[in-house]
Amino acid sequence: MTPDRPPLDEHVATPTAGPAAASGPLTGWRVLVPRPPLDPTPTPPSPASRRSTPTPTPPSPASRRSTPTPTPPSPASRRSTPTPTPPSPASRRSSPAGGFSPAAVALLAAGGEPLVVPLVRTVPVDDLSPLDDALLALGAGWYSWLTVTSQAAVAVLAEQAAAHDDGLAALVERGGARVGAVGPGTARALEGLGVRVDVVPPVRSTAVDLVAALVAAAPGTRPDAGPRTLFPRGDLAAPTLADGLTAAGWAVDDLVVYRTVPAGPPDPQVADAWAGGDVHAALLTSASSVRALLDHLGPPPPATRVVVIGPSTETEARRMGLRVDAVAGRQTLAGLVDALVAHVAATGARPGSPPTPVEDTP
Repeated sequence: MTPDRPPLDEHVATPTAGPAAASGPLTGWRVLVPRPPLDPTPTPPSPASRRSTPTPTPPSPASRRSTPTPTPPSPASRRSTPTPTPPSPASRRSSPAGGFSPAAVALLAAGGEPLVVPLVRTVPVDDLSPLDDALLALGAGWYSWLTVTSQAAVAVLAEQAAAHDDGLAALVERGGARVGAVGPGTARALEGLGVRVDVVPPVRSTAVDLVAALVAAAPGTRPDAGPRTLFPRGDLAAPTLADGLTAAGWAVDDLVVYRTVPAGPPDPQVADAWAGGDVHAALLTSASSVRALLDHLGPPPPATRVVVIGPSTETEARRMGLRVDAVAGRQTLAGLVDALVAHVAATGARPGSPPTPVEDTP
């Protein structure tokens, strides 16, 4: 640890009021936190910018994993108003939102110093017309479920639903779909939009656990007549959820609605602090954040602890040659901080000191 290290003011997220950090179990720890890639709750436009309630055409069979069903009448014969042109990529939110992370709040409460750094960002795909059609179908009752596995997907859903209708909550309520979320963070993002969440895995926030929870919530499914779900996802999402539900007899309309791309180069001050061992821990929230960390900053110094949010992130970190010091028991940003606090308490780790042989034993 460097006692007189300079502050990194433009990167450290601090509350708008109150002390920069409390005294606690992470006092003295400077911790890298990935900046949230996308704000999950965009502000809806005014009612004048929305179109009247239409009757939808379900997404084209080519966009579905399931066996195609007969195609309803064309959009031109059903919609009561012209379909607006989807917003251009330049007009959509494509930069990290705000730079503040709930993990920073938890770190400050524990006495730590959060260093909020952009590693990845999410951008909507160029052509969102398949999602527009799917949202129309959602509002008309075509889907019995909406399944969401990331807050970035919530953001894109919210933006498109607000642009073309009365918002996501109104579409879900009108169509009667039930909603499954992969974990509490995604559930909170949906609930913040007024969407009731019916299913969240009770223990781990993973695709495997969400499949099990959804199947349990829809018992008696027959392979030829299972529930139909809309599954909006990112381009890097594994096929675990879609394959698992399909194997259970569900019809899955699997739509890629956003891409995950690297953020820009890190500030030289951040890179120097990282290389010099003055960042004592890194909280990693996804497999893409693992890869981006290595691309942007390089491998962590020996004394830097690595804490990951769940099994898939742990697998990728180990595949990339990183030592994983702790895995969050709860797949939330606060759970990441709890895992670091537990690691420090269990091992006696100090900021800037490499792990002891006992501490480094898996």
